[in-house]
Amino acid sequence: MDFKDKVVLVVGLARSGLSAAKVLTGLGAKVIANDIKDKDQLGEVYQELDSIGVEWALGIRPDEYLNRVDLVVISPAIAIDSPFVQKAISMGIEVISEVELAYRLCKAPIVAITGTNGKTTTTALVGEIFKAVPKQTYVVGNIGIPFVGIANQAQKSHIVVVEISSFQLEAMPTFHPRVAAVLNVTEDHLNRHKTMENYINLKASIFKNSTQSDWAILNADDPISVSIAQKTKAQVLLFSRTKKLSKGAWVEEDWLVLDVGQGKERVCKTQDIFIPGPHNLENALAASLITRVMGVSARTIADVLKVFRGVEHRIELVETIDGITFYNDSKGTNIDATIKAIDSMTAPTVLIAGGYDKGSSFEALIDACGEIVSHIVVLGQTSDKIIKAAKDKGFQNVYKVDSLEEGVKKAFSLVLPGGNVLLSPACASWDMFKDFEERGRVFKEAVKVLKEEKR
Repeated sequence: MDFKDKVVLVVGLARSGLSAAKVLTGLGAKVIANDIKDKDQLGEVYQELDSIGVEWALGIRPDEYLNRVDLVVISPAIAIDSPFVQKAISMGIEVISEVELAYRLCKAPIVAITGTNGKTTTTALVGEIFKAVPKQTYVVGNIGIPFVGIANQAQKSHIVVVEISSFQLEAMPTFHPRVAAVLNVTEDHLNRHKTMENYINLKASIFKNSTQSDWAILNADDPISVSIAQKTKAQVLLFSRTKKLSKGAWVEEDWLVLDVGQGKERVCKTQDIFIPGPHNLENALAASLITRVMGVSARTIADVLKVFRGVEHRIELVETIDGITFYNDSKGTNIDATIKAIDSMTAPTVLIAGGYDKGSSFEALIDACGEIVSHIVVLGQTSDKIIKAAKDKGFQNVYKVDSLEEGVKKAFSLVLPGGNVLLSPACASWDMFKDFEERGRVFKEAVKVLKEEKR
């Protein structure tokens, strides 16, 4: 696609929008940069884009610019059903995401990974396996590095691994990965997508342009994921933590086993996989299957599984203070993710939960606490909803705090000897923090301060 002298409206100037505006300008497009923030709030972003000559449309909904533009690129925060986007579409203007833009510029084969939980860990693990081949690999997308920023660099001999959120999938009409995976689908983001059916259809849309020469990787233990298999023309392979399969990836006699049509291969013992927990075994199965169909040897996969240490903010071991272990799972932004984090705990645990209200109910979270969670410390918008769910279920040990720093101290005062303090909010962070990364950093800093106080 030739962007020279095209007028492109970029809506939303966070990481992906900033990268899109810079790349488009470099390709000769005339960029109109729009954000609800003003120049002072944008700070360095404003200075960076102003220096390359974009036209500004700040602090407004940019409807008045639509009669001038050839293309609209939206950030993940902009919903496809928003009035502005619908107006653009009704005028015949194409509206795409930053990932779709990157796809149109990229020559390399693409591996795309989505799902409610496990996306980031699996994406990072897949990237590390490809790098161990060795192969020039770019790990991008929802993991924090905009795809469009590297799209022009990626060559046919390289590989791009993209983590994709449901928000990004809303505006990706021609996106066509060589391998796509849906790890699982559980309730999340219904404040954005309205119904579970809409959410499932969005996840399934990652396969909409697949052909018989592509691969679809799906979770045999997740009924919704399995149901998506009928919606793709790609070759389907399943992975399972609990079932023995005839093809795909599964566990047999404590071995991670693969068969992608070339016979059964043992990869490694499950206890040799460095990252702990049943959810991470699922991530390892998915990553092994994805990389094996792309030609990586079972030996190389095993070598990486034995040393890969996971990613920040995902059940990250932070510190041990007086025999109490602190875990940062700030990426636990929905109930299913937090349930998986609880399931990975092996000692009595105080759970710190709560945050931005996405419309979830918390009864299943309380049920999952079982005997392993002794107390819950809650904060944020959903505090009262979690307290009510706990009390309705007969779980009395719930305490409300006003800040994460206070929550860390309260949890430490409650935890049993030899136990754990687990930050896994089951909620988004936007009521109190910029993003889950900031929330995780604040938690780790609070733990660090607590350790200093205990010296």
